[in-house]
Amino acid sequence: MEPVPLQDFVCALDPATLPRVLRVCSGVYFQGSIYEISGNECCLSTGDLMKVTQLRLQKVVCENPGSGQTIELDPNFKGHFSPLTGPQSYGTLEELVSAVVQSSKQLPIWFMSTCRIDTRMRVVPEEQPLMLEAVEMYLGTCSARCVLSMGTQVVVLHLPLSMKGPFWELQTGAPRTLLQALQDPALKGLLLTCPTLPWRSLILRPHYEIQAIMQMRRTIVSIPSTLEVDVEDVTASSEHIHFIQPLLLSEVLARGGPFPLNTQILEVPEGPPIFLSPWVGSLRKGQGLCIHGLASPPWRVLASTKGRKVPRYFMVSGAYHGKLRRRPREFTTAYDLLGALQPGRPLRVVAMKDCEGDEEEIPGFTSLAMGDRLEVLGAGQAHGSHGGDMDILMCHRLSDQAGEEECEEEAEDQEQIVLPLYFSGSFVEEMSDTRRYNLADLTAQFSLPCEVKVVTKDSSHPADPLPLFPGLRLEEKITEPFLLVSLDSEPGMYFEIPPRWLDLTVVEEEHPYRPAGSLPAATVEELTDAFYYHLRKLPASESQGPPPRPPKRQNLSEQKKRSGLEGNIKSSLVSELQQRPLLPKLKMTTLAKATEDRSNTYSKIPPRTGLKPTKCSTLDPGESDGDEHDYEEVVERFQKTL
Repeated sequence: MEPVPLQDFVCALDPATLPRVLRVCSGVYFQGSIYEISGNECCLSTGDLMKVTQLRLQKVVCENPGSGQTIELDPNFKGHFSPLTGPQSYGTLEELVSAVVQSSKQLPIWFMSTCRIDTRMRVVPEEQPLMLEAVEMYLGTCSARCVLSMGTQVVVLHLPLSMKGPFWELQTGAPRTLLQALQDPALKGLLLTCPTLPWRSLILRPHYEIQAIMQMRRTIVSIPSTLEVDVEDVTASSEHIHFIQPLLLSEVLARGGPFPLNTQILEVPEGPPIFLSPWVGSLRKGQGLCIHGLASPPWRVLASTKGRKVPRYFMVSGAYHGKLRRRPREFTTAYDLLGALQPGRPLRVVAMKDCEGDEEEIPGFTSLAMGDRLEVLGAGQAHGSHGGDMDILMCHRLSDQAGEEECEEEAEDQEQIVLPLYFSGSFVEEMSDTRRYNLADLTAQFSLPCEVKVVTKDSSHPADPLPLFPGLRLEEKITEPFLLVSLDSEPGMYFEIPPRWLDLTVVEEEHPYRPAGSLPAATVEELTDAFYYHLRKLPASESQGPPPRPPKRQNLSEQKKRSGLEGNIKSSLVSELQQRPLLPKLKMTTLAKATEDRSNTYSKIPPRTGLKPTKCSTLDPGESDGDEHDYEEVVERFQKTL
């Protein structure tokens, strides 16, 4: 096949013959690099191969061949198109009929008029297609019997052969829709007409979007058909051509096989590592990677170590075969106690420090002493002194003798106490469970978080690090699919990769691989601190929220306002005294003495007869001078103000 422009090849292409393999004979470049414009590939090199898999009509450009004007039509355009046989027009209907007879054509034929046709029955718009069925006498005049189709309505008109045009013959056949006109090979390149458009004749130029597969392209490439490149159809000689299409691990997981799948790593995503395992350093470009399938089970448990200053974090697979023993849980608030309470499972704790309560604030909110045993009953509400209801935790205070079951008589005498959910203390779970659980049974029977100790390591994991720690806190359960993989450089080492967080770009290789025997997997992976905190921030995280804050108390706010007001009064008084002249040292001694014996001094002074007592007349004029009188006035004012 000779090279042709891409637009001409696509317009002549039958979609039923897809896929087709094309070779680019003359490339096109935009600024010397590969980039996309509006999501389309706009740079093709000479010699590139592409497999065209689909065509999609983007738009249709309608062009007036006489003036060069264009109009863009949507693919859903509702107008109908009729082809013109050529540029010749006829002045009358008689000339049109004569030309049809001379060309040995058979009636009926399709024609149109570029002018409006007025009849007694109906007005025919200009460029409206008409079907000429026969020539016959009508009302004594030789006329052409024509059929006008207007949607579902069909009208028969008799037009005299002497009627003047100009008239244009249309190709035999009914008017076609836009898609029918584009798909008909006989209409390609012909002049068309459409009554709903302003031009008598027009040319349709469709613009397609080509969906193709190219070498080393991970996704389907979109190429506009108007790209100025020449292509050659090499489908017949392309049987040996294998298009290499990169894949993401997430795409391999989505398509679900077939497994095992031999691949080669093309790209490793940038960013900090998520695992502290030796195989992470082996994931590099060019390394062979065999994907054995979906890891089972599809859930993991986040775990953090206890008893060390710097905790370490692990992701433990549901296939972990080690044995675990429960450890008493620690709680710091009443809200934590409520979160750990499970229906049908009694929860008993021991207070580890003295905690003060305020029964006036909430009825039943009493103090706790270190060693008090409590049985958590459930949530409730109480009316607080601040006004309004408050969420509380209802408990029973148990006797000092620990036991799994209390006598019924003792149960009746148990003291019921309440703790507000914001109550902060220190509690340790009272438990006597010595059973050994596997991870699946433990997570099914008890809620997370949970304190455990690994007492038997996983036999399938010789380097199991979990038994080395005095305790583990199982944080939460994460359901996420993993892929079981191995490296061709180390065929005996298997590990699991989460495509969601480590999405490698790989390419499929042809040679098959069959693993021998069972497929062990590393069931414990140590996490980096950054990745652990990233997991804890995910929306699916079931970590408990902070406990509720204590309610604001109205009496405390009033006391703060009152103390602030008194502080302002004292400060103003001090400033006033500082502005007065300093008294002699003798008067300061008298001030202290007068302040100390103020009640006795005032009781010995008789009031003057015939005068009303005033603040200034506190001493007899014959016993004191004016200085002492003025000094007593300052003392009295100071005391009254305070």
